[in-house]
Formats: sequence, structure tokens, C-alpha cells
Amino acid sequence: MPGTELTSLNHHYDDLEVGDTFSTQGRTVTEADLVAFSGLSGDYSLVHTNEEYAASTPFGARIAHGTLTLAIASGLDYRLQGTGESKVLAFYGFDRVRFVKPVLMGDTIHLDGEVAEITPREDGMGVVMFQVTIANQRDETVAVYSKRTLHSARPPQD
Repeated sequence: MPGTELTSLNHHYDDLEVGDTFSTQGRTVTEADLVAFSGLSGDYSLVHTNEEYAASTPFGARIAHGTLTLAIASGLDYRLQGTGESKVLAFYGFDRVRFVKPVLMGDTIHLDGEVAEITPREDGMGVVMFQVTIANQRDETVAVYSKRTLHSARPPQD
């Protein structure tokens, strides 16, 4: 049974259901992103920074760092947190990250995700696992991963 299309990820864990889905807006990966991320990370690999070298690779052009793609994905996800008191208490981790297609300069990526698992904890919090796909402007999958976040529980009703 399909779930609800979420417009925000800022929910108590017990207000989410397996099968709930979300999609984000897109964001274009720019030259400035690549330069800034290379400097921040210290990763100046030629496939990211040397057009002539990158043209000779199977990719045919410079590609975005995989971790840059994840960083942008994290920002797109964060935009769905909304304002006000956060019910998402912490980022709990990535699992099974796979980069299946290169992200090129000028590609516009977005996320599609689904609640895959909800695990209540004894301390009144819950871990929500999302299956996430990063896709480009042609809806080609460029990366997939599982993401876990720690959420608060719905407060008891008086």
C-alpha cells in the first residue's frame, strides 16, 4: 500500500509510516561547488580537476566527487526539515552508499526517498531509515543509499 507523500521530513518517528515518500527540488552542480569542495576536502584528483586528463577517462569529462554529491544531497534533504522545533534529533548515518553514474558539471540532481524502516528505542526516540535515490535532470539514478535519522517521539496527549 503506497504511503503518504511527505512535504517535510520534520516528523516524530511515530507519525511516519513505512512507505511514506518524499522528493526534493533540484540543485545544479557547478564549477564553484567542485573548486570549493576540492579545497575543503583536499581531494584534487585529476578526474575532478583536470579537464584534459578527465577527457581521457571513461567519463569523458570532469566529474563531481562522490562525497560532494552526498554533501549536496544532504543539503537538499535538509531543506525538507522546515522551520520550528526539530523533531529530527540527529543524523544517524549512511549505509550501502553506491555511486552508479557520474555527476557532471551542470547536472541538476534531486532526491527521491521512501521510509523503509522505523525502529522505536526504549529511550522514547526512534530511528527512521530512508531508502534514497539521487537522480539527475534526466531522472537517471546517479547514487543510492540508506540514511538513518534519530527522531523524537510524539509527546503524550494530556
